Amino acid sequence: MAQNRSDDSPIATATTVPRPRIDGVDAARALAVFGMFTVHLGVASIGLLPEEGATALHTLVRGNSSALFALLAGLSLAFMTGRTSPASGDALRVAAVRIVTRAVVIGLLGILLDLMSVPVAIILTYYAGFFLLALPLARLRAGALWAVAGVLAVAGPAVSFVLRSGMGVPEPRLSSLGSVTEFLLTGYYPAITFMAFVYAGMAVGRTDLTATAVRLRLLALGAGLSVFAYGGSWLLLYPLGGLDRLADPGPRAAVEEEMYFISGQVPTDDWWWLAVGTPHTGTTFEIAQAVGQALIVLVACVWLAERARWLMYPLSSVGRMPLTVYSGHLFAIAVVMGLSTQEWRSPWLLEGFVLGAIGFAVLWRVAVGRGPLESLLGAIADGATVSVEEARARNS
Repeated sequence: MAQNRSDDSPIATATTVPRPRIDGVDAARALAVFGMFTVHLGVASIGLLPEEGATALHTLVRGNSSALFALLAGLSLAFMTGRTSPASGDALRVAAVRIVTRAVVIGLLGILLDLMSVPVAIILTYYAGFFLLALPLARLRAGALWAVAGVLAVAGPAVSFVLRSGMGVPEPRLSSLGSVTEFLLTGYYPAITFMAFVYAGMAVGRTDLTATAVRLRLLALGAGLSVFAYGGSWLLLYPLGGLDRLADPGPRAAVEEEMYFISGQVPTDDWWWLAVGTPHTGTTFEIAQAVGQALIVLVACVWLAERARWLMYPLSSVGRMPLTVYSGHLFAIAVVMGLSTQEWRSPWLLEGFVLGAIGFAVLWRVAVGRGPLESLLGAIADGATVSVEEARARNS
């Protein structure tokens, strides 16, 4: 059946038989997309919860949803390059062609979506770059990938801080991604810290997610990282006086408020900013917290999808077509903004977007199978693979 095809495995000349998709991974991907819905539409769009609850939900998913999305991108890359056994030879070459092709198409789509001037930090162009940066490490196994992710999580924030300290005041952002410097250091999703999520996802993808022992280890790691992140940041900021140093000579409340409005990386006027662990700060504590929560969400979704498949079916349907759903919600936002004569965010808008996405995804999955943009992307990648293999055959 079309809907059972594994979209994460190379086809064409690869020698392995594609393995079935893991519905729990798709469900987790749907939660990441819906989390971005919540952030993009804002607290005012949530009608189901009172203001305090809506604010709490928005705070919970802000930053964590994009990190989960990036981690699952890494997991998909691992699936495309051999899963538990890294591909080599012809299979790796085929996978590399497909990954590069996908990166180019997704990057171009991100640029087109950015031209709609929707007030959203579009992740797709960054996402495309992450694919290219991850590809050279496709032969590594889980342990080595965890080591790379760990080094980047610890050293990346400090290196970013030093480099940005010498750059002066950053230029205003005019789009989601406007330069190589923004992609690497100063953008909404800077690679110097965000690649830690991608490499962590690749490490997860190199493990056997069907094994109970693996899931328990990932769950324990997720819990440990969360405790380290929250506890370490709190210890440095409060008992050890970091927050007072940042606030001096102003009130602590002003710094605490500023912490929650950072979008990409911390200021460079004081090293104590690296003790902050709030979303989108790009610190070691924020990375650890986001990876920890992503692992917990992933294990929970995999476990639930196996035991309550029909309950998770709507989520896994959305997660099978994330590019379609993500792009579609940006078009929908543009339409809502164009039709509105006043403030376009209104209660129940988020719920409408979520239900619309679920309804579309379930119906499309039942009637057709693969999502429309996913099918187009797969066809382009297949065509590129065939062209490269034919050219190679002619030249050999």
